[in-house]
Amino acid sequence: MTSPAGADASVPRTSAARPAGPPSERLAARLEVRDATPPAVLDDLTRLDLAAYRAIAETPTPTLDEPLRRLSIVASHSKLWMGIAALIAAFGGPSGRRTAVTALTAVGVNSLVVNLPLKLLGRRARPDRAAARVSPTRHVPMPTSPSFPSGHAASAFAFVAAVARTMPGVARYMRALAYLVGYSRVHTGVHYPGDVIVGAFIGTAIGESVAYAASPRPRSWL
Repeated sequence: MTSPAGADASVPRTSAARPAGPPSERLAARLEVRDATPPAVLDDLTRLDLAAYRAIAETPTPTLDEPLRRLSIVASHSKLWMGIAALIAAFGGPSGRRTAVTALTAVGVNSLVVNLPLKLLGRRARPDRAAARVSPTRHVPMPTSPSFPSGHAASAFAFVAAVARTMPGVARYMRALAYLVGYSRVHTGVHYPGDVIVGAFIGTAIGESVAYAASPRPRSWL
């Protein structure tokens, strides 16, 4: 009579529950399964993003279409923020010139971060304006770069955040303009709302970081 231990030893163990292959292949298989099934909360956010985009596209706003279309074009390639920086430098004295340089530096750093690594990592396709029935009166050229995150929104909020450190009164009005620039990208159909929201947060973080790095530090005497 064989003992239970002997019986267990005589029965070959199966590995059906564990993928075959070296550890690296097993890890890759697990990651592939996880990537194929995104969390439910991500699906919910995507559906909400699409619903908000469609709601904006389907809402007729004839008096707003042309102003927002023009604003979106003027903000392209940071032309709007370069113009405002020139005004700050011209009328703000030495402090204004330093603020203008810092704000444009923040926009430059933001462009390097957002337009190169982050957009390539996000790789989100641009919205389908035709399917969403975005009015042609709103149309601006559809960019060929990935949709996420919004470079326009990120640049706008990076500029404002950098200005706010030394000129908070001026930044208060520019922040409203930054919100309009961000919304104009959804209104014209080239971005989803989520692209703009995330871009605004990224731009704010970059602008504050650049402004902090550029601010004078009190000397510490040992």
